[in-house]
Amino acid sequence: MTQSSYPAIHVVSGATGAQGGATARALLARGHRVRALTREPASPAAVALGELGAEVLRADFDDPAGLEAALAGADGLFAMSTPFGTDLDTEVRQALALVDAAQAAGVAHVVYTSAANADRSTGIPHFETKYLVEKHLRGLAVDWTVIAPAAFLDNWTSGWSMEGLRSGVFALPMPAGRPLAVISAADIGAFAALVLERRAEFAGRRVDIASDERTPAQIGASIATAMGRELDYEEVPLEVTARYSADLAAMFAYFTETGMDVDVAALRRDYPEVGWRGVDDWAAGVDWRV
Repeated sequence: MTQSSYPAIHVVSGATGAQGGATARALLARGHRVRALTREPASPAAVALGELGAEVLRADFDDPAGLEAALAGADGLFAMSTPFGTDLDTEVRQALALVDAAQAAGVAHVVYTSAANADRSTGIPHFETKYLVEKHLRGLAVDWTVIAPAAFLDNWTSGWSMEGLRSGVFALPMPAGRPLAVISAADIGAFAALVLERRAEFAGRRVDIASDERTPAQIGASIATAMGRELDYEEVPLEVTARYSADLAAMFAYFTETGMDVDVAALRRDYPEVGWRGVDDWAAGVDWRV
């Protein structure tokens, strides 16, 4: 496929977040024109994208006319949604508004990022809401693709996870020896860019994605090596997690009892250009001093 056959403009929602930011950077690195949608165009992340060449636009998901204007003339949309910072109902409402606006604006290809195995009746609240959006998207008059990432490696570089690492503990609400499918934001972005470039190949498909599968004990060991310090693994009881978030407790119960089913070997074989960072490579690339 030649560069001239690629869509001229890609719109990226959540562009100042982990997945959206990685997708915008991957598209820009490959020479695409990018419109980066954000609620805060003056934020450092938005300014950084602008410096890389993105057109940064303020987007309000409760403003359909504004969304259509931001999407006008675009061929591709990377659409994402999250209940974190809002709630499940708001996530669904805003995601539907975004993909509906894409259809109204004549966008040819919508790539929606969901969650691995969200189409398998997991019982995880924020997986179920993403699947509602998936089903709605399939009924629209646009080419669609769903990419569904496994557990995010990048979640362990901030928040309570980082606080634990600083105290010498890597903690998760699952057994130390239970395998977990994982992926970095950078690999999500690289795969999303590939899907947007290859619309004909990926239209109408749902693809679960992960770059590696390791146990919590192995992940902790990789992080410890990269940090240059010892870490102890701690299994947090699910009931403790449930006190903070019943949603996250349900997710880790699924990870433990059922496990995510992602064909990592096939992804590496079929799409080597993504790079697919294993846990060791990802951990080695993180500046743990920050």
